Amino acid sequence: MLRLHPAAMAAFVLVATAARADNYDFVPAPQVDLNRIYRVERVTGEMGACQYGLKEASIGVTLCYPAGEGGGPQPPGDYRLVASKHDREGGVFRVNDKTGEMNICYVFNEKVVCTPPAK
Repeated sequence: MLRLHPAAMAAFVLVATAARADNYDFVPAPQVDLNRIYRVERVTGEMGACQYGLKEASIGVTLCYPAGEGGGPQPPGDYRLVASKHDREGGVFRVNDKTGEMNICYVFNEKVVCTPPAK
């Protein structure tokens, strides 16, 4: 039977935890009067977004929008999100650091949609 030294086991757990913690990138929409946060899965590029919503007789709700057209999984890459400096812009850029491609993603009809990637 294989036995691992406790220090080796602890190091393995720390590395595995660190790898899992880096699966997503998050960025707020640049629009100053919009409380929306976008997320992208770093390897697949799949998009999502959530924001706070009011609900009567409650503290509120978290409204989340799944991926729509162009916002679903993309070819494997190294994706991240970049917000523009436009204070009225509700969308964000999805950037693939491996290919240099980028596209614009925003919420439309309760889905996160993205334009086709371009360089």
